[in-house]
Amino acid sequence: MSDAGVAAVDKALAILRLFTSESPELSLIQISEATGLYKSTALRMLASLENSLLVLKRSDSIYVLGPSIATLNAAYQHHESLETLVMPILRNLTKSTNESAAFHVRQGNKRLCLYRVDSEQALRDHIKVGDLLPIDKGAGGKVLQAFEGAKGKGSAQIRKNMVLTISGDRVKEISGISSPVFNSEGLIGVITLTMPTYRFDPKQSNLVKASAKKLTVLLGGKFDCSLT
Repeated sequence: MSDAGVAAVDKALAILRLFTSESPELSLIQISEATGLYKSTALRMLASLENSLLVLKRSDSIYVLGPSIATLNAAYQHHESLETLVMPILRNLTKSTNESAAFHVRQGNKRLCLYRVDSEQALRDHIKVGDLLPIDKGAGGKVLQAFEGAKGKGSAQIRKNMVLTISGDRVKEISGISSPVFNSEGLIGVITLTMPTYRFDPKQSNLVKASAKKLTVLLGGKFDCSLT
């Protein structure tokens, strides 16, 4: 197989996996012997890793991990720490309402379901963690857009209320309630409660808003209508 596509990625990753707390510094010979790659092939892989700052080559020709590894680790740690804060709040919200609760973030021109706790009721929406939803439909999407600075009376009202209840917008049979979540840097996502439209209870907006406010406080954010 050529060094194109998946094969080249596999070889580069095999090199990265050699770096551990016990082996933080490696020579070209060590990398070649450990991976079974020819030195010329290992050099090509290392050059690509250097370009991405995943590894660095010292003046003595010894390779070490580069600063991009720290960036990836920081993102991983952020995700793990976020999960430990979000999931208990979603569980409590689901327990209090008997409906499905989720945490959505923007991803490109969509919104991503990052965390979710399903209602135990037989009839519910069936969105899963990892699903991408429209950014311009549903309570979660509209709240994200509003706190990103969307114009119009509707968005202004969402910012004023800090919560949105909406029925049958994304799917006729599904309704939702959503409220924004902030950290110290600004908007990071929304908490959304969804249910079949026949069980829609706008009074639950107080619980959703309280959950979003609690998570915001835990994340060091400020729960208000400011656009930061």
